[in-house]
Amino acid sequence: MLPEGTRAELINRILYISPAPTTDHQETSITLSSRIFHFVTKKKLGKVYASPIDVYLNENNSFQPDIVFISKENNSIVKKSGIHGCPDLVVEILSPSTKKFDLVKKKNVYETSGVKEYWIVDPETKECTGFQLKKGKFEDLKKEKGKIVSSLLKTSFKF
Repeated sequence: MLPEGTRAELINRILYISPAPTTDHQETSITLSSRIFHFVTKKKLGKVYASPIDVYLNENNSFQPDIVFISKENNSIVKKSGIHGCPDLVVEILSPSTKKFDLVKKKNVYETSGVKEYWIVDPETKECTGFQLKKGKFEDLKKEKGKIVSSLLKTSFKF
């Protein structure tokens, strides 16, 4: 048992502890999460959560993504203790300490777990790299600068 508030993720049965995010990371996170939240709430599409929120993908992988969207149809995975299953959309905002995990290890787990859309955002360059799940494999979405263009939500979110 780790102390409450410890930033830790289980990736392929290995525990990783991360330092607190940078101010650039936090500014990007609050901007994007609030815009996605307001859009999803207004359209009554489901729920949006911002980190820290535990996402239990399976017994080997428990992540704390920066932003997650769960559609109304997938709402049964939302429990008081966290998300128990695969979110529809995940946004990870890069930090120096988590970059390789977000770009490779976590991306692979999100893909095999069935995340429909995955975005990686670099808060320094504002570059957004997206992936959409098709036939069980992630396909690249067009890279964007300063915005996420969500195929799943059929809109874009500038930051």
